[in-house]
Amino acid sequence: MAQETNEYREQRLASMKALREMGYEPYGRRYDHVDLRAARENFEEGKPVRVAGRLLMIRRMGKMNFCTMNDGTGRFQLIFKRDELSETAFAAFKQLNLGDIIGAEGVFFTTQKGEKSVVVKEWTMLAKALEQPPEKFHGLADQEERYRRRYVDLMTNDESRERFFVRSRLIMEIRKYLWDRGFVEVETPILQDQAGGAAAKPFFSHFNALDKDCVMRIAPELYLKRLLVGGMNKVFELGKDFRNEGIDRTHNPEFTVCEIYEAYGDRTSMEAIMEGLLPHLCDKVIGTRRVEYGEEKTVIDFNPPYRRVAYRDLVKELMGDDWFELDFATQLAKAKAKGAETGTNLELDGITRELELTHEVYDKLIEKKLMQPTFVTRIPHEFVPLAKACKDDPSLVDVFEFVVAGRELCPGYTEQNDPVEQRKALENQAGEDTEKIDEDFISALECGMPPTGGLGFGVDRLVMFLTGTDSIRDVVLFPQLKKA
Repeated sequence: MAQETNEYREQRLASMKALREMGYEPYGRRYDHVDLRAARENFEEGKPVRVAGRLLMIRRMGKMNFCTMNDGTGRFQLIFKRDELSETAFAAFKQLNLGDIIGAEGVFFTTQKGEKSVVVKEWTMLAKALEQPPEKFHGLADQEERYRRRYVDLMTNDESRERFFVRSRLIMEIRKYLWDRGFVEVETPILQDQAGGAAAKPFFSHFNALDKDCVMRIAPELYLKRLLVGGMNKVFELGKDFRNEGIDRTHNPEFTVCEIYEAYGDRTSMEAIMEGLLPHLCDKVIGTRRVEYGEEKTVIDFNPPYRRVAYRDLVKELMGDDWFELDFATQLAKAKAKGAETGTNLELDGITRELELTHEVYDKLIEKKLMQPTFVTRIPHEFVPLAKACKDDPSLVDVFEFVVAGRELCPGYTEQNDPVEQRKALENQAGEDTEKIDEDFISALECGMPPTGGLGFGVDRLVMFLTGTDSIRDVVLFPQLKKA
């Protein structure tokens, strides 16, 4: 393989030298043109046009040669006729290779087979490709190679490239939707003194100038709430978070999130945002509210209203109405009988083994089967220390987990704004590691934060759902990978 690659490279270096001798510099400069999508939309027989792009296919047929060009917006056929080009231009055409980028000036023409084309009058070399593209431009077959060499994947795979265009349009529409409703986009620190806003392992770094350690943020939540205290009542941030944890089909250590906070709101106002935002994105970007997802092509219907169901009710539906009255041994036996693969050592960070077992049942047996958009509400308070308790049951918090296609897309809270209760919850979460408590955040709450609704969703995962993609690596341009 290495020898073949070297042979291709030598051939291309030779053709590059030949082009230069004919007066065609292999790496050009600015070239004014229309993109190929616009060319197709404004096609008019005989009309002059200038286009540019990469050559995906070359068919040499003597006096008439054909190329297929791609510029990222579409494909178009070019026709190189011997009697339409200068002798030098036609001879130089023979030195072109797949992957080369050229500019072409000519006129629109429809072939006998009805294919819209450009008959080239002049052409310009813009960039010589020294590497042989994948076989017949079908793209990279090896998944790992696609992620490592995303530029080749995008060059050869229209579906992959379009997915990232969709991602960009979705992000634009998220911003527009929130701005149109009075939310202000803000930026909070990525390098922080201590991790907060979630229970996750951070990446550590060091400020040389300040001679102090820092972490890369795991969530912007605590800083956004400081802004609410300061009188910025409707804020959102769309940016990167970093968690030094596992990598799988739905998790990447570096990921994009959107967090939204609204003063004088609550959990229900956050539900309203999701029920408005998702149909908006479907209408504006996807073109349908019914999206096929995963290998099974499950149809996800994003038409609101979405189902609302209490966490405990879901558990009872599967495990029986008496589940929460059973002793632990009986619960464990029933969980294993249902297929939950769990051990007996379940006590974690102050959460009882009964609670942890129940959450294992929810996580492994229930959530995965919630395919249609669902707000799972009234979660045990031990799992969500930053939320406000339900009025009728202090053992539960007024939150939702928004689940789509068996995976959590985002949580939404009625935020805790009582500094005394917030300190208790954070102390309970921190255990003996009291230095993990963000004292400045508590101090901010003591200045008075309005009643607030908040939510945060992973943009990468949202793009997965709306494009029917089941791997996060397919919606992140440059995902984290092991060293080659």
